[in-house]
Amino acid sequence: MEDCTVNGFHIQKNSRVIINVWTIGRDPIGQLDNPEKFIPERFIGSNVDVKGHDFQFLPFGSGRRGCPGMQLGLTVVSLLVAQLVHCFYWELPNGMLPSDLDMTEDFGLVVSKAKHLMAVPTY
Repeated sequence: MEDCTVNGFHIQKNSRVIINVWTIGRDPIGQLDNPEKFIPERFIGSNVDVKGHDFQFLPFGSGRRGCPGMQLGLTVVSLLVAQLVHCFYWELPNGMLPSDLDMTEDFGLVVSKAKHLMAVPTY
């Protein structure tokens, strides 16, 4: 929309800028260690947003050009967790009581279930 300077490079108005996201995601100086390895644990404890607002997910696109399969992936994971909860008999290990279970962790699905006690059917 207007002339600008980025890291000392002058970019003229109406220029097309092509960003090599593949190289940025594999930069050894960048934020990822072993970028070629599948290590999903690397994002534990970070405030990464899957909506495309964070640098770590830049290879998957952002905004209107975001990953077209993201919504499908999030839906499939939700359905898988729901099926696991529905289809299996879950119990606490070693005779532990529900009152002994610490549900104070501030994370996702656990928060909405923290004040509930569900009756488990016996077969």
